[in-house]
Amino acid sequence: MNWIQRHWDARAAANFIFGGTGSGLLLVGVFSSLKSDLLLETSLALVALGLGAVWLEIGRKLRAIHVFFNPFTSWMTRESFAAALLFALGLPFLVFKQSYLLYGAAIAAAAFLFCQAQILRAAKGIPAWRAPQVVLLVVCTGLAEGAGAALFFAAGTGMLLVFSVAVAARVLAWMRYRNAVKNASLQRAGGVMVWLGSTAPLLLLVLFARSPGWAAPLAGLAALAGGWWLKYVLVTRASVNQGYALPHLPVRGAR
Repeated sequence: MNWIQRHWDARAAANFIFGGTGSGLLLVGVFSSLKSDLLLETSLALVALGLGAVWLEIGRKLRAIHVFFNPFTSWMTRESFAAALLFALGLPFLVFKQSYLLYGAAIAAAAFLFCQAQILRAAKGIPAWRAPQVVLLVVCTGLAEGAGAALFFAAGTGMLLVFSVAVAARVLAWMRYRNAVKNASLQRAGGVMVWLGSTAPLLLLVLFARSPGWAAPLAGLAALAGGWWLKYVLVTRASVNQGYALPHLPVRGAR
């Protein structure tokens, strides 16, 4: 008997949505040499928003500290340590402006994004999550969302190229994942991501290549919307629990 899991709802999805976008934004910003305090502040705020949303899902809020107790077995624990390191390096950079703090924060952001992908991969009972291809999909989606958000800060040729590559990589990762996982809800959400969140933004940038002033943020917003919807569906609607399979049942009294 299969059923959709009920433990993770929209609040858990928000962690993957905002956390992935925030970490992706910081990675894209550092990679593209956008050393903007506002960009870093936005990245940290998005990650904090995602973590705050999943914290609201906990029944006993004070027990959230327990997430730090299993670093050798839990990807959630590793995600928490990566988030703590991200803030421990990112916030001091806003004060001291030391480059090593920013680069360290970017490494922590990469670890955070990777841990998020592995959290889904570790859910062996849910076919849509346990597929190995989900790791690349979640990572590429976070980077594409980060590139989309970065277009609100800069829309130069270099940034547009980074955005195009990130969006194309997300589509390729989705195609690889789609071939491995058959899920009707994800097929529709993936179509929205491909056409609204990828194809339309790229066409928009091509059509207004000479004056991307207003087109770039609109393309970024579309890329964000497509990725966010795909993650929401992946966490809340495509999360069908396979249940247990017992190929050999024990027989009492058998010799």
